[in-house]
Amino acid sequence: MTVEESSIIGRTLKHYRVEALLGRGGMGVVYKALDIRLQRPVALKMLTPNLVADPERRTRFLREAQSAAVLTHPAIAQVYDIDEVEGGIFIAMEFVDGKTVTRLIKDGELDLMGAVEIARQIADGLAKAHELGILHRDIKSDNIMVTKDGHAKLLDFGLAKLLEPRGEAPGAAGDPMATLTKSHGQTMPGAVMGTLSYMSPEQARGQALDPRSDIFSLGIVFYEMVAGELPFKGETPIDTMHAIAYEEAKPVTVVRRNLSPQVHRIVSRCLRKKPDDRYPDARALAADLKRLEQDLETGTRYSLPRGERLRNWLERVKASIPYGNKGIVIMAVAIGLTAVLLVARINWGSLIGPAVLGLLVYRAARNRKRHMLGKFAQKIAKFPDVRAVIIREDKVTVVVDKPQASVYLRVTSLIEEINKKLYYGKHVEAEVKSELAEQDFQNLLRQTGVVYIRDDAAPAPAKK
Repeated sequence: MTVEESSIIGRTLKHYRVEALLGRGGMGVVYKALDIRLQRPVALKMLTPNLVADPERRTRFLREAQSAAVLTHPAIAQVYDIDEVEGGIFIAMEFVDGKTVTRLIKDGELDLMGAVEIARQIADGLAKAHELGILHRDIKSDNIMVTKDGHAKLLDFGLAKLLEPRGEAPGAAGDPMATLTKSHGQTMPGAVMGTLSYMSPEQARGQALDPRSDIFSLGIVFYEMVAGELPFKGETPIDTMHAIAYEEAKPVTVVRRNLSPQVHRIVSRCLRKKPDDRYPDARALAADLKRLEQDLETGTRYSLPRGERLRNWLERVKASIPYGNKGIVIMAVAIGLTAVLLVARINWGSLIGPAVLGLLVYRAARNRKRHMLGKFAQKIAKFPDVRAVIIREDKVTVVVDKPQASVYLRVTSLIEEINKKLYYGKHVEAEVKSELAEQDFQNLLRQTGVVYIRDDAAPAPAKK
């Protein structure tokens, strides 16, 4: 606790007597206080003094109170008041006496039924918030408190944003300098609001958000409660962002055996990369969780319905065919033409011309990926922090001086664009490496596939 923080304890601000420090967030410090007028405990969230002078942060903090104040739901911590004192701003919120989900997981106090109940209650609360046009944007296990009588409360709408009315153009998606990303209490320049390990793919890419982003984050919390670990992890923040954007989570039924298939189905639907593939809204998620609760209470165990198994099989087939739905159509047309040629009586000599033309088209398509990757290297090399670009088959490695979210977002955006334009073949994968030891960097440059090296990063001459 800093001297500044401790000096507030014991003081009375307006009609709130500050009693103890509860915690610190990205925008403010939270204290336990007593509302002298109503004789009830409250949580006071105060904007840190060095941020008060910042008009943008001040506006965001006020918007937090205005957004959260309209929410009244058992699963959402209520906002009571907002006021200013001695040039500072504070929000008086409901004091929740309990433990965070993070603490419950660490202490081993969560069973499957408890995890489902918490997720269902929070989904209900989110449904109410989304219906009022409010996103939370920072759902994580630290922001969910569970009271002693088992009621879950979603805290801190400090990152909430009123959804743009339909018909208005939202902020530019993918603008890496729009906001900031919090990672382990720190900020990384050039990404989006949210806590790194619980971000949705669209948050990690800096794109526009809608309620399905909150559903993805709640899916991560549900996975963590059930499995005891996070679904997306990396050695560095950049690695974690890459995992969220591109890698599939290990099935929760693999991490924890003997789980109902319904648990996997719910979790996997929440964690789909494309928002359109997730639950359409939090109300639908809450309904599924409620059914799962009832099944667990009655001891019902069953496999996935035949229709659900068929849908999962079709999705796997679709994922294995390059270029998505277009690839399926192209394959179907090719099979049909092959069948026609086999049964029809035709002059095979007349097919020499079309065959040569087809070969040329094939060669152009085959080289398409190489040309696009060449343009990718030219574009990404314009970033001053990029030291080298290595391309080996379907793997792109970008080496940077330090982890810059703006570089990561640009890399993922360009690679995503390349993959969308591929007609066939494996999708390109990308990784961003930062702060490499000099020897490791030099060894990397001596391998094949180096397409760009910054002038001051040329490989050292080999020792004789």
